[in-house]
Amino acid sequence: MYDIRGVAEPKTVEEALEVLDKNSDLTIISGGTDVLVKLHEGRMENLDLVSIREIKELEAISMLENGDIEIGSRASFTDIFRSEIINKHLGVLAEAAVSMGGPQIRNIATIGGNVCNGAVSGDSAPTLFALNTKLKLKSKNRERIVPISEFYAGPGIVNIDSNELLLSLIIEKKDYENAKGNYIKFATRKAMDISIMGVSVVVKVKGNKFNDVRIALGVAGPTPIRCSEAEKLAENLEVNEGNMKLIAHKALEASKAIDFWNASKAYKDHLIDELVYRALKESVKRLGGK
Repeated sequence: MYDIRGVAEPKTVEEALEVLDKNSDLTIISGGTDVLVKLHEGRMENLDLVSIREIKELEAISMLENGDIEIGSRASFTDIFRSEIINKHLGVLAEAAVSMGGPQIRNIATIGGNVCNGAVSGDSAPTLFALNTKLKLKSKNRERIVPISEFYAGPGIVNIDSNELLLSLIIEKKDYENAKGNYIKFATRKAMDISIMGVSVVVKVKGNKFNDVRIALGVAGPTPIRCSEAEKLAENLEVNEGNMKLIAHKALEASKAIDFWNASKAYKDHLIDELVYRALKESVKRLGGK
């Protein structure tokens, strides 16, 4: 059923990095909700796996001394949407986490796996983009911090070396403080379905004007996308219905959607226009606006 040649099960990060350093042809597995499905379907074969399931230090969700929030790569989606830290400061990420799969999947699937899988339909990706998330990657000989916008290289392709491990995801205080957001997943069914479109918006308002607007799209191109032109347009605009619709329409310029089996380009563009507007409106409401 599963074409697996062997499985290494390190108990610490150091052990895992030692294993990865000695063999460049290893596949890291955590929850297994992606890798095992691909194996079962014959899309992966002859794998040597490195299971990081026993590395408990990668499960932590914590606030650092400087106010930044660090999420271990092995934190499950259930861990995330139940975390007091996440719900208090990153409600939009909790919203994205609970939209992912069903309870059984959320209990085992990890945010690190979701990111490293590189799927444009990943439910965490748009929100992580909108939060300017940084990724902490480590190999035996070096550690580096990579903006998530530089991590996705193409459909299912991410910029991680074969000897590297994703340790954690970091959201800086300046990117969540005084901000509210909204994640909207549009799918054929309300649960247990892959996104046709995912939209995440993070907003700051000052004096009834948009002070900071970040808009990210999933399933609108080969990688998750930030709507930079719409974000620029939003700067210092008065918060009102007309301007929110204007910003949402401008977000279409970032779309690289194509006709696909699940929806046409025209339908996806309609979803972007409508869902960005809805997410902006809800974000403003959560900030105490109308």
